[in-house]
Amino acid sequence: MPAPRIELHALVLAAGAARRFGAVKQLAPLEGEPLLLRVVRRAAAAADRTWVILGAHAHELTPILAHAPVSVRVNSQWSEGLAASIRTGIEHLPPSCAGVMLVLADQALISAADFSRLAESWRDAPDCIAAAQYRERHGAPAIFPRRLFAELRRLRGDVGARTVLEHHADEVRSVPMPSAEFDLDTPDDLAVMVNSAMR
Repeated sequence: MPAPRIELHALVLAAGAARRFGAVKQLAPLEGEPLLLRVVRRAAAAADRTWVILGAHAHELTPILAHAPVSVRVNSQWSEGLAASIRTGIEHLPPSCAGVMLVLADQALISAADFSRLAESWRDAPDCIAAAQYRERHGAPAIFPRRLFAELRRLRGDVGARTVLEHHADEVRSVPMPSAEFDLDTPDDLAVMVNSAMR
């Protein structure tokens, strides 16, 4: 009899105001679809369930997720930063969730295959952390086992889970992922992406 599947949930963190972009960044068009939908679709292919954490632009973004296989939660404390979105997501995860994959909504170049490699690495050792490796460091996307959820809930301020990664550095499985180095933060970044896609 096969062992039961270890349940992995993805949290796509998309609550920020994106002030540097000058518009609703999550709606930026990339290859015919909004940035947020592109990232959600790719992350969801590697997870058993996907949650999207909205905040500043929840009213504008909720409709584009209406037909996506995701659950939406709104972080009312989005102005605090990433930590509040992580806490909002963790609080809604069911007991069946054995690991959570933290995904930043502006990492536009990460492919479905990248997310799948990360998930496979974690499933091989589900008590460890699996994290993308780029620029000689670890970062998002990263998968944390349930035993670390309490630490994630203690995060405060405009910080992601890097402190948890650093505190458990000897428990991290590295997944080389150069695509995770790129963040879409400004209109210039979007122009670079569009021009690259046209070549």
